[in-house]
Amino acid sequence: MGFYEDIAEALDRDGIEARVNDSTLFVPITSELEMQFVAIDAPIPAANVYVAVADVTEDDEEFEAALVGAVFSVEDAVEQVAKHVVTDQIVTVLRDILEGTDDRISDLEFTQDHAEPLRVRAEIGDTSELVVTLTTEDNVPAASVEFVTFGDDFEDLLDQVIAEVWGEEADDEGEPLDPDRQQAFNALVQEVAQATQEVLELGTFTDFDTLFDVLAVAQSQARDWEEQLVPLDDGWEEMWDEDWDDDEDEDEDDDDLADVVIEVVPADDEDDEDDGDDDLDGDDDAAATRGSTAGR
Repeated sequence: MGFYEDIAEALDRDGIEARVNDSTLFVPITSELEMQFVAIDAPIPAANVYVAVADVTEDDEEFEAALVGAVFSVEDAVEQVAKHVVTDQIVTVLRDILEGTDDRISDLEFTQDHAEPLRVRAEIGDTSELVVTLTTEDNVPAASVEFVTFGDDFEDLLDQVIAEVWGEEADDEGEPLDPDRQQAFNALVQEVAQATQEVLELGTFTDFDTLFDVLAVAQSQARDWEEQLVPLDDGWEEMWDEDWDDDEDEDEDDDDLADVVIEVVPADDEDDEDDGDDDLDGDDDAAATRGSTAGR
């Protein structure tokens, strides 16, 4: 029982309730989900960890438990509980977003990303979408929000992709693609989207109530953001090109200056040597003059 008591005390410090019944430690996660720690007969502290879901109704005491891990220390047990608490929080907010249970997003229809289950998208404005990605860091759930708008060329390029993949069958709606063509189509659509999209980062939020406020604001601002989120025009590109050319010119000037210095230094040395020779000649002349005077 000492192991259970240590786990219960550690969980209590984190504000998590736990109780012991019939040699099992129960930790409620939600009204429908709980964790169970069942001691293992071993020379060290050890317990199997189960997740149990209430069956049929809230009054039903029958539980179907599933083994999800084993722990060998109080720290491991607390980590397991924290992980499942966070998972439940993420699943809850994900369900609320997908089902639109919050009035603030009732007009938005989110769909789940097939490749990333913790990412959802909703069409917004005229040619944009809201992207919400749920993550965990240090057992803290968070949601990152992006406003993604697509350029005017997106629809035209998408039509070209459809024509390229389907060919003459492009007008046949509902005609399924074979796996290879479907994969090629998805890749081309992704390339078109990345080539024409502009992304506005709206932030990462650990307060999910704030998250729903942000989604509501994004819905009201969508068309204004679409008008303002435009690619850099040719003028900007020309300016950057000119700056780059100026930098190259400066580098060339520096190289020319270095060449000049390299050429001038030897010339100065030669002049110094000539001056030295002149001084020696001058000394010889002076000595000869003094000798001639002394003779007289």
